[in-house]
Amino acid sequence: MSEPNSNDGRTEPRAVALAPADLVRTEAAALVALAARLEGAMAGDFARAVELILRCGESHGRVVVTGMGKSGIIAQKIAATLSSTGSPALFLHPAEALHGDLGVLMPGDVVIALSASGETEEILRLLATLKRKGDALISFCCNLNSTLAQASDVALDCGVEREACSLNLAPTASTTAMLALGDALAIAVSLRKGFRAEDFAELHPGGKLGKQLAKVRDLMHTGDEVPVVALATPMTDVIYEMSSKKLGMTTVQEDGRLRGVISDGDLRRLLEREGGAALSKTAGEAMNPHPKTIGADDLAAKALAMLEERKITSLIVVDAEERVEGVVHLHDLWGVEMI
Repeated sequence: MSEPNSNDGRTEPRAVALAPADLVRTEAAALVALAARLEGAMAGDFARAVELILRCGESHGRVVVTGMGKSGIIAQKIAATLSSTGSPALFLHPAEALHGDLGVLMPGDVVIALSASGETEEILRLLATLKRKGDALISFCCNLNSTLAQASDVALDCGVEREACSLNLAPTASTTAMLALGDALAIAVSLRKGFRAEDFAELHPGGKLGKQLAKVRDLMHTGDEVPVVALATPMTDVIYEMSSKKLGMTTVQEDGRLRGVISDGDLRRLLEREGGAALSKTAGEAMNPHPKTIGADDLAAKALAMLEERKITSLIVVDAEERVEGVVHLHDLWGVEMI
């Protein structure tokens, strides 16, 4: 809101005191309005933007995202989200672009330009070059009659009724709308590409997220770390193998193929049931012939879900021919969360 200035007749912003919750509601209202546009008048433009990015990827182009100030910060996040969901993207600072960084822009690239006003000077000075060098220009603007929106192949409306700023000046609700729109665009493109959890894992190898999406083969015990006994192995030797390998179990194998498993729990129940006579048995007589198994290319999160569902501590990793490739233990999955 504004009011006349008694000195010169111009208008000045008037602060509107809003409670913190009302500030959040203002931004939430901007998102609700954006969602309505995506389901209505803007649906076709959004679909065209998705197609432009898909076409760019098919020709091995990249998405170049640009913006100044607060819009530039949002642009950096959008570029990061696109890259992490399978669409190679980078951020181009418009001021730096005017001094040589335009060299990163290649034929076939798609440019996404963010400007609430659509009149950001640094971006407007780039328009001719962007149109000449890039494959297409998508803009996020609050004013579809602006210079940037009118020059774009696709202009997406980020307009808001008001900013959450008490003076209705600082980019707040508008940048929130830009951020959400960028997320929607990145995810829509990734869905069209058939982007999978496995693909996501390859792009996020570090930290908790990387471990959640790691494959079993990346975490399993292999080689000499895998406890192995034969069908005819005496129980005293079975116990020694289980103790030395410290996984609380041993595989029972024949010619490299899995025949069964003996766990600490199996051994304890056998001793409770048969007492000292249990030590006279062989591994083949004491084993569980139907152990739980998993594939090496399955996600660690799947392994964790199986362990927790069955209340066991280890899974045997086998190939299509039931040959043992390794063992994954519950301890190996610490830090993993089920998807």
